[in-house]
Amino acid sequence: MEITIGSEKKARIQEGMIGLFFEDINYAADGGLYAEMLENRSFEFVKATGDACDYHVEYDGGYAWSPYPADAENRVKCRFVTGSPHSEENPHYMRLEAAQAGAGVRNKAYDGIYLKKGMDYKAVFWARCVKFQGAFELFVEKDGVRCAQGKISAGAGREETYNRFRKYELSLRAEADVERGDFVLCLSEAGIVELDFVSLMPCDAVAGIFRRDLFDMLKNLHPGFLRFPGGCIVEGNTLANRYRYKDSLKPVWARRNNWNRWAVHETKKENDYEGAYSHYNQTLGLGYYEYFLLCELIGAKPLPVMNVGFACQYQSKEMVGRDTAAFQEFVQDALDLIEFANGDTDTPWGAVRAEMGHREPFGLSMLGIGNEQWQTEEADFFERYEIFEKAIHENAPEIKLIGSAGPDVTSDRYTKAWAFYHAHEEQADFVYAVDEHYYVKPKWLYEHVDFYDDYDRKVKVFSGEYAAHPRNGFNMPQANTLDGALAEAAFLTGVERNADVVVLASYAPLFARMGYTQWSPDMIWFDGATCYGTPSYYVQKMYACNMGDAVLDTRGGEKTADADGLYHTASLCEGSGDIILKVVNAGETERNLTLTLPEGWRESPRIQAEILTGPERDAYNTLESPERIVPYRKTFRPGEGIVLPPLSFAVLRIGK
Repeated sequence: MEITIGSEKKARIQEGMIGLFFEDINYAADGGLYAEMLENRSFEFVKATGDACDYHVEYDGGYAWSPYPADAENRVKCRFVTGSPHSEENPHYMRLEAAQAGAGVRNKAYDGIYLKKGMDYKAVFWARCVKFQGAFELFVEKDGVRCAQGKISAGAGREETYNRFRKYELSLRAEADVERGDFVLCLSEAGIVELDFVSLMPCDAVAGIFRRDLFDMLKNLHPGFLRFPGGCIVEGNTLANRYRYKDSLKPVWARRNNWNRWAVHETKKENDYEGAYSHYNQTLGLGYYEYFLLCELIGAKPLPVMNVGFACQYQSKEMVGRDTAAFQEFVQDALDLIEFANGDTDTPWGAVRAEMGHREPFGLSMLGIGNEQWQTEEADFFERYEIFEKAIHENAPEIKLIGSAGPDVTSDRYTKAWAFYHAHEEQADFVYAVDEHYYVKPKWLYEHVDFYDDYDRKVKVFSGEYAAHPRNGFNMPQANTLDGALAEAAFLTGVERNADVVVLASYAPLFARMGYTQWSPDMIWFDGATCYGTPSYYVQKMYACNMGDAVLDTRGGEKTADADGLYHTASLCEGSGDIILKVVNAGETERNLTLTLPEGWRESPRIQAEILTGPERDAYNTLESPERIVPYRKTFRPGEGIVLPPLSFAVLRIGK
């Protein structure tokens, strides 16, 4: 196959075009990137059940906690009470009555505590010693052996609140590697104490917040932006369940607990409307301050998404009228968020940011208006967008707004959305880009590489949620196949070739915890100890790290090549002068490439290549074999033929 590359620059490529989409699905935040190791640390968890337009929650403050030792029911009494709480936002706390020394409580910690030998783990809890003067003993136990432990006297607490809760901190050092251990807090003698906010964090957590291995996976992608906090999380299955970012701008123990809308995914009559993850909650430990900080630490631009007064349109008909004071609160939330991110420290919300530890602005430049909204006779999304746009640009004209095209790219919801945005295309800055979503079979992506070729160039596109779905379902790491990743890489050749209309792109979802997953496939899979990248992860990384500055003319040869299962795009890195050629060989035989380069390039240059391939289409990585499908590097020397392996994606850097 011959590929001809011309010197003409067809389109500029948006800097940071390839980014990330984060949503707290599949235990991506609590139990995932947020490094907290315990569940239900504030005794506020609820069980969520129900079906569309009929959801309800039941308080279950003892979830994840049980008496210690296992046969201690008559010696330990745990009650979950309120009356004089540590924080008004989370009013419940545990009243622990121990009838003998060594009695206490354990936490199940998802599927158990994982420790690394030699590492320190920071324990924090608040306690009110009602009738107790001994010591608190904290430890991680596996098969009856204490693998990490610490002790602190009741009198060592500090920062006492007006109602006598005191803060206790201690460090536990792991004496061995541990998998699926138990976290235990017990009393050195009989007594009564009241506990709240019981936390355990690894001391290597980045900024004391982010689980290090998952953080590193994100940073190594070199993403251009991070869209957060979702996704359907933004809307909630009810408006009361929506993500309220202001609830997260408080000390971690004062962030109001909320149930997670993914707790009720796939509830139905057959399971009595109670799903496997009915206790999936949000502690908001990973809140908006942390999201902005994460963006700063990984070098990504923040792209938060605002609720426009709708609950999830798939799951609810709840909305506030746009002529109500309640709707104006949603608009004001957007204005206050801009002030929180960018305002001087003498502004009300800029002062909140500074008090949380970041005096300098975060540099917010983009804002999503609505997650996955569409217009109906009842749902007036277009009118709401216009109100948000006017209010935001009157106060912060520099903010680029992201609109919504709905949940797909095939229905009249999508068609109506584009008609709306095109009707305003002469209005400067009305919309920066329109968010499109598609979760599709690999075949669709291969067949629609040219999807953006004929788009009008006046309104830009954010390819905000996409993924190939060879198969899908709960807890299916086998859904992240090589073929799915190659289809995504092929589709992205068309996205890059159309960089004059597509300015942002992000795969979704990002994270999935083994055994806790509502949605497959996903980019990064993990358990309590480790993680791995899927083939889709490496496709994203290879793109993000090799985008170039301008698309080069391939003289129409891409159309013939696409039809032959060989998808490609070329760009120029103006700093190094390299041509960056991306090529997908979707076939099951190797392919020989012949390159015709622009004038000024040697006829047979030295080429540095990065190649992703695997043994068969359905191949995938696992926790046990995390590097079954990973890129490898190869140098093609002058005069050496370029051979692409079957089922491969290659990035070729061609120097003069």
